[in-house]
Amino acid sequence: MRNILRQLLKIPSVSGREGKLGEYIAGEMRSYFDTVRTDALGNVICHKNGTGKKLLFCAHMDEIGFIVTFIEEDGFLRCAPVGGIDWNAAAYSRVVFENGRSGVLIPEDGVKPEDYKGDTFVVDIGAKSRTEAARLIKIGDCFALEGGMFSLAGSRICGRPLDDKLGCAVLMSAAKEAASFQNDITFVFSVQEEVGLRGARTAAFDVVPDYGIAVDVTLTGDTKGAKPMAVSLGIGAAIKLKDKSVICDAYLTEKIACLARDRDIPHQKEILTVGGSDTAALQLAGAGCRASCVSIPLRYCHSGVETADMKDVQAARDLVCALTQADFA
Repeated sequence: MRNILRQLLKIPSVSGREGKLGEYIAGEMRSYFDTVRTDALGNVICHKNGTGKKLLFCAHMDEIGFIVTFIEEDGFLRCAPVGGIDWNAAAYSRVVFENGRSGVLIPEDGVKPEDYKGDTFVVDIGAKSRTEAARLIKIGDCFALEGGMFSLAGSRICGRPLDDKLGCAVLMSAAKEAASFQNDITFVFSVQEEVGLRGARTAAFDVVPDYGIAVDVTLTGDTKGAKPMAVSLGIGAAIKLKDKSVICDAYLTEKIACLARDRDIPHQKEILTVGGSDTAALQLAGAGCRASCVSIPLRYCHSGVETADMKDVQAARDLVCALTQADFA
């Protein structure tokens, strides 16, 4: 699964600019599904006919990033956030544009870290004038912190954007590993989660599933100074009970937990008091569906050093495989 993840991390996918990643994923998934299509928003929707319940699994392709809003006379670029940017974490980072060009995101001289915000930052691409910069970068071009991945001790990995290319890797690996799908299965690789769960909402209205299961990352309570939270790296996949946007379906959540216990899949329970997930959008599809989420614990989310444990990622993949073949009421 590391190889799948490495390939995904090479392809920039700022919210609203997920097209190249969607094309890659669609090409990889065509051998495993009856139909693979891309809808009007850019969601990649992969469907496998089955005789059981209609299950929709969803992982979002998009990552947080920036959009160029203005070019200064001296060649520096102004930008606005796309999604939830932590400006302190983003300061003094290398960034990569859609066209492959690089720059550095820096605060203006003299601005204190406690005063960091969007209008105190510029991007230096090395241009000496507005004319030179405009030949290289256009207003409306998107960019993100440089992506990539490296190994830490044991089974830990670090890089970005693991949110939510980990979830995409889980679904892609599950599609390749599952011997068969008993249920009627749809895998959705959604767009624009970071700016309002938009892709998952339209995809779920399209599919109208009986059960909706998001696969996304979650925060942890095992770092220095972290708020108390019963999720840690290396313990297993996290089964969501609630986040700020959703209360997960009790039957489906217990079904996931039972499968994990029966198959000895490492797992833990998750209650996230900040942030949301595509789970909320899935829950409101059509007349509503039972929804939950298989989460992957992630340290330092929305930074350049997001950190995960591949054991948790593998546990999430095993849970997805089990769910595709489970009996549902």
